[in-house]
Amino acid sequence: MLTIWGRANSLNVQKVLWTCAELDLPFQRIDAGGAFGGTDTAGYRVMNPSGMVPTLKDGDVVVWESNVIVRYLCATYSAGGLCPVEAPARFGQEAWMDWQTAGLWKDFRPLFIGLVRTPPPDRDAAALARAEEATARGFALLDEALRHRPFLGGAALGMADIPAGVTAHRWFALPLDRRPRLPALEDWYARLTERPGFREHVMTPLS
Repeated sequence: MLTIWGRANSLNVQKVLWTCAELDLPFQRIDAGGAFGGTDTAGYRVMNPSGMVPTLKDGDVVVWESNVIVRYLCATYSAGGLCPVEAPARFGQEAWMDWQTAGLWKDFRPLFIGLVRTPPPDRDAAALARAEEATARGFALLDEALRHRPFLGGAALGMADIPAGVTAHRWFALPLDRRPRLPALEDWYARLTERPGFREHVMTPLS
Protein backbone atom coordinates (compact mmCIF):
# COMPACT_ATOMS: atom_id res chain seq x y z
CA MET A 1 0.00 0.00 0.00
CA LEU A 2 1.16 3.53 -0.74
CA THR A 3 1.89 5.93 2.09
CA ILE A 4 1.36 9.65 1.54
CA TRP A 5 2.48 12.34 3.95
CA GLY A 6 0.54 15.60 3.72
CA ARG A 7 -2.56 17.45 4.86
CA ALA A 8 -5.67 16.78 2.81
CA ASN A 9 -6.43 20.47 2.11
CA SER A 10 -3.05 21.13 0.47
CA LEU A 11 -3.21 21.81 -3.27
CA ASN A 12 -0.10 19.74 -3.82
CA VAL A 13 -1.32 16.83 -1.74
CA GLN A 14 -4.67 16.86 -3.52
CA LYS A 15 -2.89 16.27 -6.83
CA VAL A 16 -1.54 12.99 -5.46
CA LEU A 17 -4.78 11.90 -3.78
CA TRP A 18 -6.78 12.50 -6.96
CA THR A 19 -4.21 10.59 -9.00
CA CYS A 20 -4.50 7.63 -6.64
CA ALA A 21 -8.28 7.74 -6.99
CA GLU A 22 -8.07 7.76 -10.79
CA LEU A 23 -5.73 4.75 -10.67
CA ASP A 24 -7.70 2.93 -7.96
CA LEU A 25 -4.58 2.72 -5.80
CA PRO A 26 -5.12 2.17 -2.07
CA PHE A 27 -3.13 4.44 0.21
CA GLN A 28 -2.57 5.49 3.77
CA ARG A 29 -2.37 9.22 4.33
CA ILE A 30 -0.49 10.67 7.30
CA ASP A 31 -1.28 14.25 8.30
CA ALA A 32 1.83 16.40 7.92
CA GLY A 33 2.66 19.99 7.12
CA GLY A 34 0.88 23.17 8.09
CA ALA A 35 -0.74 22.93 11.51
CA PHE A 36 0.21 19.25 11.74
CA GLY A 37 3.95 19.89 11.52
CA GLY A 38 6.24 16.88 11.37
CA THR A 39 8.11 17.93 8.26
CA ASP A 40 11.15 19.36 10.04
CA THR A 41 12.12 16.12 11.78
CA ALA A 42 15.29 14.32 10.81
CA GLY A 43 13.33 11.26 9.73
CA TYR A 44 11.10 13.22 7.40
CA ARG A 45 14.01 15.20 5.95
CA VAL A 46 15.71 11.93 5.03
CA MET A 47 12.72 11.18 2.81
CA ASN A 48 12.13 14.72 1.61
CA PRO A 49 15.03 17.17 1.96
CA SER A 50 12.79 20.13 1.10
CA GLY A 51 10.73 19.61 4.26
CA MET A 52 7.54 20.15 2.27
CA VAL A 53 4.52 17.98 1.48
CA PRO A 54 3.62 15.68 -0.10
CA THR A 55 5.98 12.75 0.15
CA LEU A 56 5.11 9.33 -1.27
CA LYS A 57 6.46 5.94 -0.24
CA ASP A 58 5.77 3.03 -2.57
CA GLY A 59 7.52 -0.03 -1.22
CA ASP A 60 11.19 0.91 -1.18
CA VAL A 61 10.66 3.90 -3.48
CA VAL A 62 10.34 7.38 -1.98
CA VAL A 63 9.27 10.29 -4.20
CA TRP A 64 8.80 13.96 -3.34
CA GLU A 65 7.59 17.06 -5.20
CA SER A 66 3.91 16.80 -6.11
CA ASN A 67 4.10 16.86 -9.89
CA VAL A 68 6.95 14.35 -9.84
CA ILE A 69 4.81 12.07 -7.68
CA VAL A 70 1.95 12.40 -10.17
CA ARG A 71 4.35 11.52 -13.01
CA TYR A 72 5.72 8.57 -11.06
CA LEU A 73 2.31 7.12 -10.28
CA CYS A 74 1.02 7.58 -13.82
CA ALA A 75 4.16 6.16 -15.44
CA THR A 76 4.29 3.22 -13.04
CA TYR A 77 0.62 2.30 -12.87
CA SER A 78 -0.92 3.82 -16.01
CA ALA A 79 1.65 3.74 -18.82
CA GLY A 80 -0.31 4.21 -22.01
CA GLY A 81 -3.21 5.63 -20.00
CA LEU A 82 -2.73 8.74 -17.88
CA CYS A 83 0.93 8.71 -18.89
CA PRO A 84 1.50 8.46 -22.65
CA VAL A 85 4.11 5.99 -23.84
CA GLU A 86 5.29 7.91 -26.88
CA ALA A 87 7.77 10.67 -26.05
CA PRO A 88 6.09 13.56 -27.94
CA ALA A 89 2.77 12.98 -26.22
CA ARG A 90 4.33 12.36 -22.81
CA PHE A 91 6.55 15.41 -22.80
CA GLY A 92 3.79 17.54 -24.23
CA GLN A 93 1.84 16.75 -21.08
CA GLU A 94 4.88 17.22 -18.86
CA ALA A 95 5.32 20.72 -20.26
CA TRP A 96 1.87 21.67 -18.96
CA MET A 97 2.74 20.15 -15.59
CA ASP A 98 5.91 22.19 -15.27
CA TRP A 99 4.05 25.30 -16.42
CA GLN A 100 1.46 24.79 -13.70
CA THR A 101 4.18 25.03 -11.06
CA ALA A 102 6.49 27.62 -12.58
CA GLY A 103 3.86 29.79 -14.27
CA LEU A 104 0.23 29.41 -13.29
CA TRP A 105 0.60 28.67 -9.58
CA LYS A 106 3.46 31.13 -9.20
CA ASP A 107 1.11 33.90 -10.40
CA PHE A 108 -1.96 32.56 -8.63
CA ARG A 109 -0.49 31.79 -5.20
CA PRO A 110 -0.34 35.44 -4.00
CA LEU A 111 -4.00 35.90 -4.97
CA PHE A 112 -5.05 32.71 -3.22
CA ILE A 113 -3.08 33.48 -0.06
CA GLY A 114 -4.32 37.05 -0.08
CA LEU A 115 -8.01 36.20 -0.38
CA VAL A 116 -8.18 32.98 1.61
CA ARG A 117 -5.53 33.17 4.31
CA THR A 118 -5.03 36.91 4.86
CA PRO A 119 -7.45 38.95 7.01
CA PRO A 120 -9.12 41.75 5.01
CA PRO A 121 -7.37 44.58 6.90
CA ASP A 122 -3.97 43.11 6.01
CA ARG A 123 -4.57 42.67 2.29
CA ASP A 124 -2.62 44.60 -0.34
CA ALA A 125 -5.26 45.58 -2.88
CA ALA A 126 -2.76 46.58 -5.56
CA ALA A 127 -0.80 43.35 -5.23
CA LEU A 128 -4.00 41.32 -5.37
CA ALA A 129 -5.11 43.13 -8.53
CA ARG A 130 -1.78 42.40 -10.21
CA ALA A 131 -1.95 38.75 -9.19
CA GLU A 132 -5.52 38.45 -10.45
CA GLU A 133 -4.59 39.88 -13.85
CA ALA A 134 -1.58 37.58 -14.18
CA THR A 135 -3.63 34.56 -13.15
CA ALA A 136 -6.37 35.41 -15.63
CA ARG A 137 -3.76 35.48 -18.40
CA GLY A 138 -2.61 32.03 -17.36
CA PHE A 139 -6.09 30.57 -17.42
CA ALA A 140 -6.69 32.24 -20.79
CA LEU A 141 -3.70 30.27 -22.07
CA LEU A 142 -5.29 27.06 -20.81
CA ASP A 143 -8.58 28.06 -22.39
CA GLU A 144 -6.88 28.50 -25.76
CA ALA A 145 -5.30 25.05 -25.55
CA LEU A 146 -8.59 23.44 -24.55
CA ARG A 147 -10.51 24.95 -27.48
CA HIS A 148 -9.02 22.24 -29.65
CA ARG A 149 -9.35 19.19 -27.38
CA PRO A 150 -11.40 18.12 -24.36
CA PHE A 151 -8.34 17.49 -22.17
CA LEU A 152 -4.81 18.87 -22.24
CA GLY A 153 -3.41 15.66 -23.68
CA GLY A 154 -6.21 15.01 -26.15
CA ALA A 155 -9.42 12.99 -26.00
CA ALA A 156 -8.99 11.52 -22.52
CA LEU A 157 -7.89 12.67 -19.09
CA GLY A 158 -4.12 12.63 -18.74
CA MET A 159 -1.58 13.43 -16.08
CA ALA A 160 -1.32 17.05 -17.29
CA ASP A 161 -4.93 17.70 -16.31
CA ILE A 162 -4.30 16.86 -12.67
CA PRO A 163 -2.10 19.78 -11.53
CA ALA A 164 -3.99 22.23 -13.73
CA GLY A 165 -7.35 20.90 -12.56
CA VAL A 166 -6.54 21.23 -8.86
CA THR A 167 -5.43 24.81 -9.49
CA ALA A 168 -8.54 25.57 -11.55
CA HIS A 169 -10.81 24.47 -8.71
CA ARG A 170 -9.35 27.19 -6.52
CA TRP A 171 -9.76 29.75 -9.31
CA PHE A 172 -13.44 28.94 -9.74
CA ALA A 173 -14.06 28.78 -5.99
CA LEU A 174 -12.58 32.19 -5.17
CA PRO A 175 -14.99 35.13 -4.69
CA LEU A 176 -13.86 37.16 -7.70
CA ASP A 177 -15.93 39.93 -9.28
CA ARG A 178 -13.98 40.14 -12.55
CA ARG A 179 -13.36 36.52 -13.48
CA PRO A 180 -13.28 36.45 -17.31
CA ARG A 181 -15.51 34.14 -19.29
CA LEU A 182 -13.37 31.32 -20.66
CA PRO A 183 -15.82 28.82 -22.22
CA ALA A 184 -13.37 26.03 -23.08
CA LEU A 185 -11.81 26.19 -19.62
CA GLU A 186 -15.24 26.15 -18.01
CA ASP A 187 -16.32 23.12 -20.05
CA TRP A 188 -13.11 21.29 -19.15
CA TYR A 189 -13.58 22.09 -15.47
CA ALA A 190 -17.17 20.81 -15.66
CA ARG A 191 -15.85 17.53 -17.06
CA LEU A 192 -13.41 17.27 -14.16
CA THR A 193 -16.19 17.81 -11.63
CA GLU A 194 -17.93 14.69 -12.96
CA ARG A 195 -15.03 12.51 -11.83
CA PRO A 196 -15.54 10.91 -8.38
CA GLY A 197 -11.91 11.30 -7.34
CA PHE A 198 -11.94 14.99 -8.18
CA ARG A 199 -15.12 15.54 -6.20
CA GLU A 200 -13.77 13.63 -3.19
CA HIS A 201 -10.24 14.97 -2.96
CA VAL A 202 -10.23 18.34 -4.73
CA MET A 203 -13.68 19.90 -4.33
CA THR A 204 -13.24 20.63 -0.65
CA PRO A 205 -13.58 23.93 1.23
CA LEU A 206 -10.75 26.37 0.58
CA SER A 207 -8.40 26.87 3.50
